[in-house]
Amino acid sequence: MATPASSDLLRRTFLEFFAQRGHEIVPSAPLVPQNDPTLMFVNAGMVQFKDVFTGKDRRPYQRAASSQKCIRISGKHNDLENVGVTARHQTFFEMLGNFSFGDYFKEDAIAFAWELLTKVYDISPSRLVVTIYNGEGGFPADDEAAAIWRKVTGFGDDRILRLGLADNFWTMGDVGPCGPCSEIHFFHGKEPDVARFGEEPRIDGTGWTEIWNNVFMQYERAEKDGPLVPLPAPSIDTGMGLERLASVLQGVTSNYDTDLLRGLVDKAAELSGKPYSGGSADDDVSMRVIADHARTAAFLIAEGVMPEKQRREYVLRRVMRRAIRHGHRLGIDRPFLHEVALEVVRRMGETYPELRDRRELIARVTEDEEVRFRSTLKRGMKILDERFDEMRSSGERTLPAAAAADLYTTYGFPLDLTQVISAESNFDVDVQGAEAIIKGAGEADGPIDPTAAVDPAHREARAKLAQPVVFTGYEHEEGDSEIVAIVRVEIQGEGDRARKVRALVERAEAGTAVEIVVRETPFYAESGGQVGDVGEVTADGVRVEVKDTQKPLAGLVVHEGVVHEGALAVGQRVHLAVDHAARSATRRNHSATHVLHWALRKVLGEHAQQKGSRVGPDVLRFDFTHNRPLTREEISRIEDLVNEKVLTNAKVTTEILAMDEARRRGAMAIFEEKYGDTVRMLTMTPEVVELCGGTHACALGDIGLFKITSEGGVAAGVRRILASTGLNALAYARGVEAELARARQVAKAQGGDLAEKIGKIVAHERELEKKVAELERRILEGAGPAQGGGGGGIDAMLDGARDIGGIKVLARRVPDGTNPGALRDLAEKLRDKLGDRSAVLLGAAVGDKAQLAVMLSKSATERLKAGELIKPIARIVGGSGGGRPDMAQAGGTDVAQLDAAIAALYTEVERALAS
Repeated sequence: MATPASSDLLRRTFLEFFAQRGHEIVPSAPLVPQNDPTLMFVNAGMVQFKDVFTGKDRRPYQRAASSQKCIRISGKHNDLENVGVTARHQTFFEMLGNFSFGDYFKEDAIAFAWELLTKVYDISPSRLVVTIYNGEGGFPADDEAAAIWRKVTGFGDDRILRLGLADNFWTMGDVGPCGPCSEIHFFHGKEPDVARFGEEPRIDGTGWTEIWNNVFMQYERAEKDGPLVPLPAPSIDTGMGLERLASVLQGVTSNYDTDLLRGLVDKAAELSGKPYSGGSADDDVSMRVIADHARTAAFLIAEGVMPEKQRREYVLRRVMRRAIRHGHRLGIDRPFLHEVALEVVRRMGETYPELRDRRELIARVTEDEEVRFRSTLKRGMKILDERFDEMRSSGERTLPAAAAADLYTTYGFPLDLTQVISAESNFDVDVQGAEAIIKGAGEADGPIDPTAAVDPAHREARAKLAQPVVFTGYEHEEGDSEIVAIVRVEIQGEGDRARKVRALVERAEAGTAVEIVVRETPFYAESGGQVGDVGEVTADGVRVEVKDTQKPLAGLVVHEGVVHEGALAVGQRVHLAVDHAARSATRRNHSATHVLHWALRKVLGEHAQQKGSRVGPDVLRFDFTHNRPLTREEISRIEDLVNEKVLTNAKVTTEILAMDEARRRGAMAIFEEKYGDTVRMLTMTPEVVELCGGTHACALGDIGLFKITSEGGVAAGVRRILASTGLNALAYARGVEAELARARQVAKAQGGDLAEKIGKIVAHERELEKKVAELERRILEGAGPAQGGGGGGIDAMLDGARDIGGIKVLARRVPDGTNPGALRDLAEKLRDKLGDRSAVLLGAAVGDKAQLAVMLSKSATERLKAGELIKPIARIVGGSGGGRPDMAQAGGTDVAQLDAAIAALYTEVERALAS
């Protein structure tokens, strides 16, 4: 290309090149993998084709090309620590790729790559070298690829470099498809120097950089360490980073200077009021980190991932808080990340419409998270600064695991951020120990379980089908079909170790738990938040109760149940009947969620987007993005809007359309759904048009009464509504009426004075509670109800105080039943009586719970922290606790150990002072 081309043009040119050569242009898959529990995020273009390569899935094409959104931030592919430091690493990037599924192989793949790079993109061959596999580890050298490269390029062996197993051989895992790969490298800088190949590119990006990798999948390994067997249909998988290609064709040495990222870097510079010099200074690194992380945050939020403390949500939170921290380093003293994220939307929304569609959501979630984290950051920095002062005084160099873990579990302060801040102050962190404590506290911030996979029995069952199971349930609730496979299910182990063991069988007798596979079925398999159907499978003398219907693998539907009568056999013709009442209730609830989604956006704003749902005969659960509780007025308005739509009795229509056409007609895509090239568009009214594959009411009037039964928060920025429809809503209303009737009877209320009666009862109860609390306080302090409260009781308690390292320490058990407030007040008074440099712990049994309170004088907090003292003590009574440096509280369930826990204060103080 004669002049620097935009990244949009480069992407379009790539796709058009391969479309002209018979490739199906496939849209980017979502960043959150669909039906692949082994990956946290999509990290390569081939991920959406994984089952096609292994033969477990079939497509109507044998050639494909795509521009795939990718994130590399967890597991094997984790570029996080290099982001902003090097010229070529990002957490989010786009991967251009062309794929062949048993069609063309090495010769065409190499010819395509060379033609596109040197003829279409006009890259000088003098700046390119290629690599091939040299043969080692039992794999033969790829001399075939070397010969093709010589023929296509005219290169000699000095430009066709041979590398080893680690660089130029690709495997999916211990088993499965594998093969050699061939990389194309470009030289950034003045004069290409082959002698520098193998060196890491310099900080400014000059040097050799890989721009395209061609993987030749030609072998398969059936078992670990087993022999390589040639694949009957060798395939091609290639990947080229758009950012790296743009840096080549836009004449820059850093990805961050391309039009994909430079505008975001400049936005960070503008917000900080500092210039960007493009070097390795701390400010430059921070600006690049913000640019990259804003892209990752915007794309993940657009797919419905919200910042939280577990799994993918925690990865997003880490990225966002890392960017905020770098903004803090730049001196940006107000929320800013949402402004950079909106710049991402502005620049990339045309190519990725989901960004534009979720613009308000992206801005709101990003700003809310920053507001929360800035207060966390302030607290965390203060705690760390105090701890660093103590460590300098004692000569320690490593922040203890407990301190780092407490910052995370108590304050939400990310462990990697603690590492960064500690390193800046020349301290280490016991990361391994902290991670163990966090894991023990139930925090799951690790990757998706890499061992999770489809059961082999399900793969065997799918292989018996010539085509995917046909779903007839949109039109019918009953039908006949032939049994293709029977999976016997047995439970092995007990409790937490119980697991299902599946095996294909030809016959299943009465009493056997089975999963039945047929060619076509009216049973809906759980998907998109809708539960699987229940019902019966019958034949002459045979009856199977179907308790659930699932889709464990693309194209496979299994009917889970138990054979109650007769014997079931493969090849048998059976009658399948869905439970009509359960399906009808599910239809009502599912259709109601779509109207509810519209009503939420109408009342709260367009940011109120579906985050998840579950609908079944007895459940309508709807999660949506919103950052505060709904008011009573908002709930009423939402209910009114839904019921008004229901009363129109509008017909519910469905159409099968191309995705582009559905979007053009205003259909809304839902976060949790997986969409193909053709989609099922649901139209209820002109305002309620969404994509959905579930079963629905024929008309809105079928929904009946809609009633919200509860609303609450489930995660940061995510709310949950529970609701009822039809007969379920009627049952709910009757239950409320019955409860009101009982309340009137108990309160002896007549007509409409129930609220007034209850108000008087509550006020009277509060007055009694105050009197009881005052009596308890006076008794605890040693003065009976009729006495003047001379304080002798408190003075007697002080006799047990011990001097430990200059700190007056007192631990006492007080009368059982003392409420936490009275416990805290008495501990405060005892601390004040002891005077300067004092620590007090009091404990009491309240019902079946142990309660503890610790109070420290201000001067004692220079050497001790109440929150840290109480944690190991609380564990003795089987509980947990925390608090400020001068005050902490805890509770536990093991009352029998209360005395031991109280006595432990002396040991914990000694240990803390010694360390």
